[in-house]
Amino acid sequence: MTDTSAATPFAPGTAHRVAADALTAADAAAHAAGCHVRPISALPDLEAACRLFEGIWKPGSENALATTELLRAMDKAGSYVAAAFDGEEGPLDAALDGREGGELVGACIGFFGPPPDGALHSHIAGVSARMRGRSVGFALKAHQRAWALQRGVAQVSWTFDPLVRRNAYFNIGKLAGRAAQYLPNFYGRMNDGINGADDTDRLLVEWRLAAPEVAAACDGHHRATDAAAELAGGATVALGATADGRPHAYSVIGPRTLVAVPEDIEQLRRTDPQSAAAWRSAVRDALGGLIADGWQVTGFDRAGWYLLADPRTPS
Repeated sequence: MTDTSAATPFAPGTAHRVAADALTAADAAAHAAGCHVRPISALPDLEAACRLFEGIWKPGSENALATTELLRAMDKAGSYVAAAFDGEEGPLDAALDGREGGELVGACIGFFGPPPDGALHSHIAGVSARMRGRSVGFALKAHQRAWALQRGVAQVSWTFDPLVRRNAYFNIGKLAGRAAQYLPNFYGRMNDGINGADDTDRLLVEWRLAAPEVAAACDGHHRATDAAAELAGGATVALGATADGRPHAYSVIGPRTLVAVPEDIEQLRRTDPQSAAAWRSAVRDALGGLIADGWQVTGFDRAGWYLLADPRTPS
């Protein structure tokens, strides 16, 4: 079961302040990325968002990620359908009025869960290849947080491939997301340009929007993890790599442990599918097993290490 306790109403008098601070942080993130982010509803923008998703994932003809009709319906139903456009447009609260302009270079869509949860599930987010490295994805997520807080939403969740280093760092380190559940082969075989024929294991992230660590992350104070320092301080390795780049599991000893992922799983899927499948299985057993046993992911080192802690063990 996913813990939804964070999706409860804000304390009296705090909601407006938290939402206002989130708008300021989102405006700063968009400014730093040289883009503007806003909800979209016009058909040309919805069509452009679908083309962007197709260009990133390159799904098979029978497996479209999203359609214009679906995004149109989601927007009409009050779900989150937004895009990032190249170039600045001024303060974020002014940009939310739906003005047009700029090339669409990123998009994000999400829908609401059951009423008791009061939470948003962020389903797809992507940024064009030419804009990578400019933190457009971060600006999109900061906007999504501000948008959700304006509507009284306390939590956003989403999934990502736990073997992709840049995504793990972005979600765990840069956004301070909480890894809540390991989901084996969540979507089944997708056979697209990113997942190939591999199982689609996913890590479910919960983003508690008013949490101090999330607010700090959206202000640019990202969570840093140093695997070497953790090892020097007594952490052990649950999953590492052999000299030839294959996964190797170890016995877990102590309250803190590290789980490795390969340098480039997407490249490995193309060049050595057997090795990629071995890593998938090993990470599923190590990371998935630890999370199922109550361990918490507390950080991710960009060098390719998840850091986990056992909250039941005194520090």
